[in-house]
Amino acid sequence: QAQLVESGGGLVQPGGSLRLSCQASGSIATINDMAWYRQAPGKERELVAGISRSGNTNYSESAKGRFTISRDNAKKTVYLQMNSLKPEDTAVYYCEMMIMEIPSFRLRDYWGQGTQVTVSS
Repeated sequence: QAQLVESGGGLVQPGGSLRLSCQASGSIATINDMAWYRQAPGKERELVAGISRSGNTNYSESAKGRFTISRDNAKKTVYLQMNSLKPEDTAVYYCEMMIMEIPSFRLRDYWGQGTQVTVSS
């Protein structure tokens, strides 16, 4: 079993920045892909950015040029640096990790508890 703990959300003015973090702990052999999703009220959850174990990244069109995803494999942590935030970025942000567990070495999909990001003046 593994657990993901997110931090870094909050209230920010338009044009501001936030950095989200998500750290995994527990019985972990390795972590493959990591990603950030978000869900705004009344909308479906959507992919914001993803990063492979080797560091290859992909972004939604709305995130390109403003958000940066990164990871620290030693710390079992994924980050999302969000700049030039807009009111439409307001949502609950969730991290996701594909974790290979110990001792089964089974690959499982884990989600964080979500952190609220509100962009408002």
